[in-house]
Amino acid sequence: MKDWRGLEAQFMFPLFRRQPVVLVRGEGCYVWDDRGRRYLDLVAGIATVSLGHCHPVVVEALTEQARTLMHVSNLFYTVPQVELAELLCRASGMDRAFFCNSGAEAVEAAIKLARRWGRDHRRGAYEIIVAEGAFHGRTLATVAASGVERYRAPFEPLPPGFVRVPFGDADAVRRATTERTAAVLLEPVQGENGVIVPPPDYLRRVRDWCREAGILFMLDEVQTGLGRCGALFAHQLYDAPPDVMALAKGLGGGFPIGALLAREGAAAFVAGDHGSTFGGNPLACRVACRVVGYMLEEDLPGRAAEMGRFLSERLSALADRHPLVREVRGLGLLWAVEFTRDAAEQAVALSLEEGLLVNNVRPNALRLMPPLTIAREELEWAVAALDRVIGRIESQME
Repeated sequence: MKDWRGLEAQFMFPLFRRQPVVLVRGEGCYVWDDRGRRYLDLVAGIATVSLGHCHPVVVEALTEQARTLMHVSNLFYTVPQVELAELLCRASGMDRAFFCNSGAEAVEAAIKLARRWGRDHRRGAYEIIVAEGAFHGRTLATVAASGVERYRAPFEPLPPGFVRVPFGDADAVRRATTERTAAVLLEPVQGENGVIVPPPDYLRRVRDWCREAGILFMLDEVQTGLGRCGALFAHQLYDAPPDVMALAKGLGGGFPIGALLAREGAAAFVAGDHGSTFGGNPLACRVACRVVGYMLEEDLPGRAAEMGRFLSERLSALADRHPLVREVRGLGLLWAVEFTRDAAEQAVALSLEEGLLVNNVRPNALRLMPPLTIAREELEWAVAALDRVIGRIESQME
């Protein structure tokens, strides 16, 4: 058997802390490694494989479009791109769309849009208020916008113009607003920070303040959008529609695509302001059209809400049984299990032995983000596996 892990170490940048498994096939909520072992996947490509692995809707869209037209650049009109723009705008209440290839690119476009809008409508305002603990991507601008010091420090000096405030504190946003402020950029739920859910009135209060102050209210729904939190977009749970919204991850059902949506009053871009060679290619847009269409037809957001209530009950009971578990928190099918000590890496390794894939999003927290199509029985099995894993860790602590 070929040594794929050794070849990776020889030829690739050492950027990722990979689990010791080579995955070669996926179907539904399961993946298989190169030795034939099956795993229940609660990572789902970091919340991207929204319909499950190799879902027929995704496979059929890919194969049909690949036989027809894959890429021609944005110098020409293409049907799938326009169809996706109409579908997303009608579903979200937005007016304009721009397509790219990832969440970081979508947020980067939002940052540029806010600066252009501030120049045109707010006497050159360029600052964006962001939250501590936020994660918006890995480009220089999105790293600068993020609230994780270890991601920022190696690449300083970073682009200026970001003002950081505590997440969940609407009054802090108000106090930080000045004549230089063009926008506020927030995640409805902080996924990479450990699934931090804000107070119920937080987003609405920030949105109301943005309207009062005459600045843009922008949301990074890269991880929380497209059904993940139990609504098509997480802000719908909080009655806080944004002026600008970034999407990606689950939009393509595992195929790379990102999107920036904006209301007409915020859509300040003019010809030549932004672009992407591969962004909005027919292949990605056809897949995304089918994925979003399937989500709406089958009410996957509603199903995620239902499965989320079930998972909440099971995880709460898990926490009651184990002193190691400090808290469980989440919405829909985006959850975290926080420990009283830094045991997440150990829990990931033991879960792998159980045939379960989970993500140690923080040293003391696991993140669970399965496909939106996961069955109740699969969630039940996953919690039982976590029960065994946590029990093993606790027994080693005694």
